[in-house]
Amino acid sequence: MVALLFPGQGSQFVGMGADLADAYPAARHAFEEADDALGTALSRVMWEGPEEELTATLNAQPAILAHSVAAYRVLEPAIGEVSFAAGHSLGEFSAHVAAGTIGFADALRLVRRRGEAMYDAGLERPGTMAAVIGLDDEAVAAVCAEVGATWGVVVAANYNAPGQVVISGEVGAVDAAREALTDAGARRALPLNVSGAFHSPLMEPAAAVLEAALEEVAFADPAFPVISNVTAQPVAESAAAKRLLVEQLTSPVRWVAGIQTLRSAGVGRFLEIGPGNVLTGLLRRIDRDAEGSALGTAAAAREALASASA
Repeated sequence: MVALLFPGQGSQFVGMGADLADAYPAARHAFEEADDALGTALSRVMWEGPEEELTATLNAQPAILAHSVAAYRVLEPAIGEVSFAAGHSLGEFSAHVAAGTIGFADALRLVRRRGEAMYDAGLERPGTMAAVIGLDDEAVAAVCAEVGATWGVVVAANYNAPGQVVISGEVGAVDAAREALTDAGARRALPLNVSGAFHSPLMEPAAAVLEAALEEVAFADPAFPVISNVTAQPVAESAAAKRLLVEQLTSPVRWVAGIQTLRSAGVGRFLEIGPGNVLTGLLRRIDRDAEGSALGTAAAAREALASASA
């Protein structure tokens, strides 16, 4: 069984997708569609930068989605039957585009609005995030609860891999939690360069904006189940997909549990579709026996297509 994995924010880089556009008309057309849907030259920002403009949340999110969809369109003939898809945070939208739940143009506009709303929520209630290395999930959650009782909102936001959890919340609370987590045995508790406390209660204003935007968009039942970041379980119905995309903004990304769900369902092969190879690296840390490949470049696409036609 094959599952598609779609990366989230942070995987963007200047030059992303340019090789795909040069090599494959299907990719080039996808980037043209993205520019038309957003009414701006997103592809120019992706390929030429500057990095500060690409990294801005309102650009990074549609850029990653556009790259992911362009790569998927190129690779679709080589992939064959897909059993499941999953996406890390933003990547859940890419997964739903691949599954036919949401149209590409609608998804681009949604994730741009999502990025704007997340940035605005960060201005309204300033927050930050930090990566905690070398401490188990339960210990991280317990420290966050203890610190939060005194300092304010701080929660576990991303369960990315065993011993790798991201925390999120108010600036003072995250700083206090970093110190407490180090005292509790974490090897590192590194601050992240983000514009807000994503996947925490501080994103409630953004969730309200996204919910309103989603009501204007047609959803279909996905052609194959998409794993929800919120529940780590398959979603096979449009109303649930829409609801969980809203809940995702204020809930932790349960990536480890989602991969475990896929493995339990019989998935043996994972294909990361989009920029970078972050999810393939996490997969190796979650389950060494799982087969993973990152297929976001023209070179990787050529190899996959050649293997499929051999």
